[in-house]
Amino acid sequence: MCTVGARCDPVMMRELGGPQSRDRVAGQVKHGLDTVRADGAWIRMIIPDGSAQVAGTVTVYPYEGISEIGWMILPEFQCRGLASEAVRAVLDLAQADGRWGLIHAFPSTTNAASNAICCSAGFSLVGQEETAFAGHIFQTNHWVFDPSAHAWPAGSSAA
Repeated sequence: MCTVGARCDPVMMRELGGPQSRDRVAGQVKHGLDTVRADGAWIRMIIPDGSAQVAGTVTVYPYEGISEIGWMILPEFQCRGLASEAVRAVLDLAQADGRWGLIHAFPSTTNAASNAICCSAGFSLVGQEETAFAGHIFQTNHWVFDPSAHAWPAGSSAA
């Protein structure tokens, strides 16, 4: 369910304007996979220890001249710190890789959990702006992470 089903689920998509159509999501998934195959984006699965089930994803991808990160975690896996840990692990990979430059995140201003992840992962809040997604305009917080300037506190890296 994590890829297609989650994007069509009203609970999962409440902060992004509601569920998307299966046709739209199928096109997004194909585009995402093609981009990953061409090494133009990363899609990392979140798999909890001791589980075979995918709990969510973290994605880094180019968008309109910037590098953007986004994440999604299924409701039954939320509030366990999995998304925070996975985002930090992907930021570690980005730091080691060196090709992404500044990494931007745009969670809705009403999405307390995603904004908390940005804050705890070392992003800097740039401000608020309107962001378009799937035909909707959202008030978002604009966060930026600089992999080249970030040093994790001792023992806190998730990678």
